[in-house]
Amino acid sequence: MHQVAVDGEPHLTTNQGLPIADNQNSLKAGVRGPLLLEDFILREKITHFDHERIPERIVHARGSGAHGYFQPYESAADITSAGFLQDPKKITEVFVRFSTVAGGAGSVDLPRDVRGFAVKFYTEEGNFDLVGNNIPVFFIQDAMKFPDVVHAVKMEPDRGFPQAASAHATFWDFISLTPESMHMIMWAMSDRAIPRSLRMIEGFGVHTFRFITAKGVSRFVKFHWRPTIGSAAVVWDEAVKISGADPDFHRRDLWEAIERGDFPEWELGVQVIEEGQAADLDFDLLDPTKLIPEEIIPIRMLGKMVLNRNPDNHFAETEQVAYCPSHIVPGIGFSDDPLLQGRLFSYLDTQLSRLGGPNFHQIPVNAPRCPFANNQRDGLRQMHVHKGRVAYEPSQISPPSAPRECPMHGFRTHPEAETGEKIRKRSDTFADHYSQARLFYRSMTVPEQNHIASALAFELAKVEIVGIRQRMLGHLALIDPVLQQTVADALGMSVKESVKIQAAVAPRDLALSPSLSMIAKDPQTLKGRKAGILVTEGTDASTLQALLAAFSNEKAAVELIAPKIGGVTASNGSAIAVHHSLSGAPSVLFDTVVILASEKAIGDLVREAAAVNWVRDAFGHLKVIGYSPEATALMEAAGVEPDDGTVLLAGANPGKTFVRSAKQGRRWDREPTLRSIG
Repeated sequence: MHQVAVDGEPHLTTNQGLPIADNQNSLKAGVRGPLLLEDFILREKITHFDHERIPERIVHARGSGAHGYFQPYESAADITSAGFLQDPKKITEVFVRFSTVAGGAGSVDLPRDVRGFAVKFYTEEGNFDLVGNNIPVFFIQDAMKFPDVVHAVKMEPDRGFPQAASAHATFWDFISLTPESMHMIMWAMSDRAIPRSLRMIEGFGVHTFRFITAKGVSRFVKFHWRPTIGSAAVVWDEAVKISGADPDFHRRDLWEAIERGDFPEWELGVQVIEEGQAADLDFDLLDPTKLIPEEIIPIRMLGKMVLNRNPDNHFAETEQVAYCPSHIVPGIGFSDDPLLQGRLFSYLDTQLSRLGGPNFHQIPVNAPRCPFANNQRDGLRQMHVHKGRVAYEPSQISPPSAPRECPMHGFRTHPEAETGEKIRKRSDTFADHYSQARLFYRSMTVPEQNHIASALAFELAKVEIVGIRQRMLGHLALIDPVLQQTVADALGMSVKESVKIQAAVAPRDLALSPSLSMIAKDPQTLKGRKAGILVTEGTDASTLQALLAAFSNEKAAVELIAPKIGGVTASNGSAIAVHHSLSGAPSVLFDTVVILASEKAIGDLVREAAAVNWVRDAFGHLKVIGYSPEATALMEAAGVEPDDGTVLLAGANPGKTFVRSAKQGRRWDREPTLRSIG
């Protein structure tokens, strides 16, 4: 969109010079109706945005993929006719792509960012793409604003930085002027944005979709993915150090887990909302900045997805896989969510640009596993050699084998009466921008609330424009005054400097939703986690074996670290091969750590900065630390004061004792003694 002077005032125009009256809302059939194809302004804006990068994705450029399968627990025929959800014996092949949003393909794995969670089901009725994120809401309510929010968060165009980061002026400038983003900001500043592993993220369809039965009964649904080993995050200092130690941390973790047979698993669930029930909710179900607390509508688990095979070629599969929300199967339909409606156009347009034309569905990773046939011909990169003279229908001369429409089994759009004037306007039912932001923040545990405040303070401190910080403090006052005060104090500002924000709808105190907290529902397990054991010359062999056995029983991965990569000799004379040298494996790479130093080696470790930092970081990142009696000197050198998360490995069964403590996870009560907010 260009900005030109009309009557002396600058105005936005289309690329043809037409002044734009409304750059906030798409053209709809009524304020809650579907988007209209007539909206040439939306199509021009999104088409240009979709084609800004060649060939890299504009968003979700950095991705990690894996093959697997999905299997339902039981028939879901009572809520949908989708074939892959009918038979518990039916196994459906899937390909999953996880991604960061803001950075380019060469950025790091652990920025503070949303994570994409896209699943392609290769069903017998065609491909179904469930294209979502690890956060259940989004920044904006209307697809018209999607290019704007992405332009705001991407690298600033004049300087080309920051990469993969939202801590800069243009992002917070946009957010501070967009009240509808406040709920998403609470999520993006939470621990959800710095996950420990892709294997430990939840996934959400974000939008409201439809399930439709064989009899044509329609219900609204919200999609959920839940990892069977639970969700987990890192702390911010840890994320910063991991990005330096291993920029491919998430990609490597996913690959190695699958290679060792520790297959990631998620349950697929839905919240089912009856048509009449939707009107009773205290928000609009079509608003993508809102969620339904599980305490109001529980999740019905439909089946399990297992990822059991790594890609054979990253480019051919992970890079070329093409997801489109418009790829659905009979029994699944759309709602009139204005952001979803825009995505139905945008994703296909993007794939046409990225993958060289209309035949991207012939790339193996995108090709349906069921037969497909139509009269579409030619085009760039056409791989099929079509035979015959007829490429149309109806036809009297086409052979009996020619494809024809199938009224009995073909896809039918759910009939829904639509009335309303053609209008660019946001529904008044979308106007409450603060109540659910407050709900999310207040549903967090105290450590999680502190992390949100710290993230806001860190990001806003990077914004050099005082007025933007003042506006954001004004928004925080409407979410929670304590949060506002905490962030203001961390910034060295007064709440009196805040810009007073007039909410379109006064925020309400909603019933809290403990299910939104990761810490509150921590499964306290070591399954899928990784332990790092630091060994030295003379490490006690029996203690090491006891630990290895205990970790194996808990299905935890273990990696051994030594001062040098050549390994060490244990107390019984056996050789210990190690995975890493100390300099190449900082403790940030592990969920829990153990120091098995010997008497003769501890003197060298105490004088080694990498060893001292290895312990100091583990303690600072709230991890459970096990240590041999001989390693006490190293703990002291690192300034570690013993607590219930430091375990002296002595006694008859040191492995069992340590595992019991390590399963309890991070020691959040340690955090207030180590760092302040901001």
